[in-house]
Amino acid sequence: MKKITDTVSAVTVMLCIMSLAVVLTLAFRPLYYFDIDYLEIEESSGYPEKEIRENYDALISYNLSPFEKKLEFPSFPMSEEAEIHFTEVKNIFQFFLKLCCICGPVSVILIMWKRKREEYGYLKAAGIATIAVPAVMGLFIGLNWERAFVLFHELVFQNDYWIFDSAADPVINILPDRFFLHCAVMILGIIAAGAAVCLAGYSIGKRKGGKS
Repeated sequence: MKKITDTVSAVTVMLCIMSLAVVLTLAFRPLYYFDIDYLEIEESSGYPEKEIRENYDALISYNLSPFEKKLEFPSFPMSEEAEIHFTEVKNIFQFFLKLCCICGPVSVILIMWKRKREEYGYLKAAGIATIAVPAVMGLFIGLNWERAFVLFHELVFQNDYWIFDSAADPVINILPDRFFLHCAVMILGIIAAGAAVCLAGYSIGKRKGGKS
């Protein structure tokens, strides 16, 4: 029975950390605001910062809200293919948001229950399993970000609507590849931090005489 509860607890905590990393990165708009200047998006796109922010904010609000069914940019036109693509992207983010909302409270309950029983082995398993993800992905991204970016889209999407024509969909001009690289780094960083917390929790629990 303990092996089953350890496995369930480890998987739940791992999924919580991963989904939380995606949601936090999506919601952390200051990362993009920083990149407007750092990546010189005003100069490369030809749009003023105010307009860039307004259209980016509209995109993020659309992806975060389960109630906003249609994406409308304040000043950018959008092709039918782009609208389909952004709907697919929203579905992915909404999946992670739901996963986070489910695994978060369940993880808290399991952690409290396991702590009461002085069982900490699941934290070691969760930490190791979780740290493996940023390690493998970080290596792949570090070796060839451009290939990793393309491969991700080819695996996740069943069409080529993610390849935008800037004339029809100018939003692509304010979303440079390097911004997505920064998002990937932030996601992996949060995941790595979550794994470290799990391993630290296991170590502390063991020092206090807890069970593996």
